Order: sequence, then structure tokens, then C-alpha cells
Amino acid sequence: MTDAIDRLYTEVLVARFQAGEIDALQELVRRHSPALRYFLIKLLARDRVDDVLQDVWLSVLRGLDQLRNPSAFKAWLYRIARNRAYQEIRADYQESCTSLQEEPVDATTEIEFSSDEAAFIDEELNRLAPEQREALTLRFVEGMSYEDIATVVGCPLGTIRSRIHYAKQALRQQIERRIRNER
Repeated sequence: MTDAIDRLYTEVLVARFQAGEIDALQELVRRHSPALRYFLIKLLARDRVDDVLQDVWLSVLRGLDQLRNPSAFKAWLYRIARNRAYQEIRADYQESCTSLQEEPVDATTEIEFSSDEAAFIDEELNRLAPEQREALTLRFVEGMSYEDIATVVGCPLGTIRSRIHYAKQALRQQIERRIRNER
């Protein structure tokens, strides 16, 4: 399916759900969960992703009736996922701070990759700072526009452009360094 048709189909599914068809939500979950899960994996430990993903869809179920613009669904969905992931990260951080106190004193053109190449890039992507990893994932894996990423992340457009620029630079340097070291 082309991006335009995919977006239109998503809008139709949102409208159908808002009209009372629960099956439309099931289709939204089926269509968007794999990519949303990948996005969450880039932000969280893998053992927490499924619980957070389930919480995200529960939030969608509770709030989808209030979404006024069905074309904003994808950005809205990823904003919910990002917020929920950062809640988990803050909880982990607070927990680790408490334990430290108790004890004495870290897109647009489609490119085909082999599975080895994809694993290699995925591994290097995981080494980026969380903000950079998030920006690259939303831009190149999810194919979001800079404006949609700014909406998801809650940052100015210029900040998103900067993050993507520096993330691509950092990723390129990491990959080049790794290739040199493997030779």
C-alpha cells in the first residue's frame, strides 16, 4: 500500500471506530502495533515493551472518540506511546536514585537491506542517545514528517531538524568506525 492510501485507510478506520465499530480498532491495532512496538523497543528495555504497548492501546481506546482530526492519528498514537515510555523511564530513574541513596556509592527513500545489514544498523542505532534514536526511528522507520515528529516529541521543528541532522552524523561516524575496526 502506498503511504497516501495507508494514511487514508487509517483515517477511515478512525472514523469507523468513532462511529461505533469496534472492529476498526482491532484493525488499527493489527496495522500499527508492529511498528509501534519497534519504536518502544528503541526507548525501553525489551521486557517492558509489551506492557507499555498494551497501556498505549488502552489509552487509545479511551481517547480515540475525542480525536477531532483522524489524519492526526499516527502522530497522536506515537505521542501517547512516547509519553508512556518516558513515564517508565522516569519511574526507573527514580527507583535507581532511591536505591543509590540507600547504598554507598549510563526518510523518505526506501532502501532495502539484508537481514545482516539491518541487524548491524539496528545495533548501531541502539548506541545513539535516546533523543537521537527516537528522532531517526520516527523519521526513517515510521516515515513521519518533521512536523509530525515535532508534535509527537513536543519540541520545536528546529530542534527536530537539528536532532535528525546530528543523529545521522553520529550514526554515520559509528558505522564507519565499526567498519574500519572490523577490517
